[in-house]
Amino acid sequence: MNIDYNETDKLLTFRITEEIDHHWSEKIRRQVDDEIERYVPKKVVFDFDQVSFMDSAGIGILIR
Repeated sequence: MNIDYNETDKLLTFRITEEIDHHWSEKIRRQVDDEIERYVPKKVVFDFDQVSFMDSAGIGILIR
């Protein structure tokens, strides 16, 4: 699992690759929360083009 982010003009984009499962969901949540606090964006975009699998824990990240 890899997560990259880019902030431009109050748009924060997260690009996640590989799998999002219960093993990685807490790490992703912490990193996303930290970057949102740091940049205080107006919009957040999640790019899942390179995600091959996502379980319910991964979906829970987005709903939260």
